[in-house]
Amino acid sequence: MNKPLILVVEDDAPVRNLITTTLKTNDYRYLVAADGESAILEASSHNPEIVLLDLGLPDMDGVDVIRNIRSWSNLPIIVISARSEDEDKIEALDAGADDYLTKPFSVEELLARLRVTQRRLSYMASEMLTAGSVFHNGKLSVDYASGCAYLDGKELHLTPIEYKLLCLLCKNVGKVLTHTYITQNIWGRSWENDVASLRVFMATLRKKLEPSPDSPQYIQTHIGVGYRMMKVDPEQEK
Repeated sequence: MNKPLILVVEDDAPVRNLITTTLKTNDYRYLVAADGESAILEASSHNPEIVLLDLGLPDMDGVDVIRNIRSWSNLPIIVISARSEDEDKIEALDAGADDYLTKPFSVEELLARLRVTQRRLSYMASEMLTAGSVFHNGKLSVDYASGCAYLDGKELHLTPIEYKLLCLLCKNVGKVLTHTYITQNIWGRSWENDVASLRVFMATLRKKLEPSPDSPQYIQTHIGVGYRMMKVDPEQEK
């Protein structure tokens, strides 16, 4: 498995050196940026495959960097931040981050998060090469080959995690998928924080997918258990 090119966005020199030394030791290629403006420039000009992003940057908030990148790219973004409040995590995930690692962090955990993200990139790439079918459910369609989803003929602009969640639900239409099953398939693990992240991503996916959020037609919540993609008859859609 080829190691991806990683953009490290961190203004704290000791932390930046720790991350880059870890990447170099483990044969990862990397770029560095010490502020938000440089991060956006590096991301747009060098096309890294993963971004490791600090939120407390000197020129702008890291959440604004996420929003900027998300306006033109779905590349995976892993936040590494000292902000540990749930509100901060939710804001970053809601803006489009794929994962959140709180400082101080262990080198082993950082490498584990990178391995999970790398496997996800490989999985998505192989799916695009091998899948030739299009999933249809009501007015929803998912073209696995192109990696695009559509609702009533209009493309849904999904983050990588939202798209993978949607594909997982579609491929198990009618089945209740537990929180543990979903988090293991999305993140390669099932930690308590992942269930909280799952709720955030499911909420943002629903906003984009459901014609009427108060009367969901596609994704049904089974409280305390998980989620299910319901089979929808296009003639019965509102």
